[in-house]
Amino acid sequence: MLTSHLKTGRTDMKTLVQDAQDLFREATAATGLKADELRNKGMALLETAMEKAHDAQVVAVETGKEIASTADDYVHENPWRAVAVSATVGVLIGMLIARK
Repeated sequence: MLTSHLKTGRTDMKTLVQDAQDLFREATAATGLKADELRNKGMALLETAMEKAHDAQVVAVETGKEIASTADDYVHENPWRAVAVSATVGVLIGMLIARK
């Protein structure tokens, strides 16, 4: 579920940035009222992009807090199992590093 949200967010951001770039290219070629109109549309697109980026950041922070809370609860309920898992992961990483 998180992966689909990330892909959707990434696609939305790419589209918004591309649209803004197109508008700014048009605005540089245009003059007068048309240029002002294109610049305003570009600024609106950038504001939308910033809002979406902020929303994605909020979701990521909340998800991180939930994962940390779940891990903390698990460690408190199963301290020796957590120590064993941590030691196993440490040994595996050490073996991978030593092989190189």
